[in-house]
Amino acid sequence: MENVLILACWWSLNLPNRIPIMRAMILSAGYGTRLWPLTEDRTKPALPILGKPLVGYVAEYLAGYGCREIVVNLHHQPESVMRALGDGSRFGVKLQYVHEPVILGTSGAIDNARAILFGDTFIVVNGKIITDIDLNAALETHRRMKAIATLVLLPNAACEKFSIVETEEDVLRGFGGMPAPEKFVGCDPPLMFTGIQILEPRIFDYIPRGVFSHTTTDVYPQAIANGERVAVHVAKGRWYELSTIPRYLDISLLLLAERGETLTAGAGCVISNTAEVSEAVLWDRVVIESGARVKRAVLADGVHIRAGEVIENAAVVPASLVQGKTPPPKALHGEIQGSNFVVPLTR
Repeated sequence: MENVLILACWWSLNLPNRIPIMRAMILSAGYGTRLWPLTEDRTKPALPILGKPLVGYVAEYLAGYGCREIVVNLHHQPESVMRALGDGSRFGVKLQYVHEPVILGTSGAIDNARAILFGDTFIVVNGKIITDIDLNAALETHRRMKAIATLVLLPNAACEKFSIVETEEDVLRGFGGMPAPEKFVGCDPPLMFTGIQILEPRIFDYIPRGVFSHTTTDVYPQAIANGERVAVHVAKGRWYELSTIPRYLDISLLLLAERGETLTAGAGCVISNTAEVSEAVLWDRVVIESGARVKRAVLADGVHIRAGEVIENAAVVPASLVQGKTPPPKALHGEIQGSNFVVPLTR
């Protein structure tokens, strides 16, 4: 898993007794290579989604459950997350940042924030999701199961490319490969991990100190082998994960459609009256000249679309942003067209 949130918060579950303060963390240190070139000058959680940084949705989500103190880990382009979130007051929270000189993975990041997190139950949330999953219900499962950790899952009805989570009677048994849709015809859909997990402080007994590690591959198998119970909570609700450019665009357009809109434009954008622009995500300072046509596209900061130019099913950044840079291995291929670098998107 890449990037996660760690929060400190009061939880209200409508139970007779007040739940103790919980700590939590947003993981925001990953590179976002599959979102390149959009992540050339910022990290994935700092990407704007309808005028708000992606990680801001996570902060507001947690604040809605009474969480006010949040730890955010940083590595790649750390200043982009700090600019996006500030002190957190815009999102109803107070933030503390923890830097990783080298990338540490999910549980390595938790270890790096050990001094802040240790003591009580805490939550880790991936910084690249938008969701309305009920955290109170997940915490109820965690308490009932007396688990060292609880993973929040969702049915993967579309059999998208998320690892299968194997369970038995609300307990984690392991992780499988990617689901093959033909194997689940007429069956319950496979389960997938949402990037939300609830942890007890004794999880630190299984996290190696100061090295790269992941909870799912390094920590949970060791804990289970030692007789610990890692529970699962199968949730309901909306959940969007924005880890690729096509997913980023599709989900942005879906959220726009819910507002009855087809276009979002950031600060300083100039669109000619004779340009045709629809199903488009425009960041800041985008210029679209007369007669240009833009459809199903992401235009990053400072992109200039010349008169008569056509951009469709693509992500575009200024060529100057990526010139001389080596694309990461998982990035989509693109090409320089005039003053822009254009990445075609297949549907």
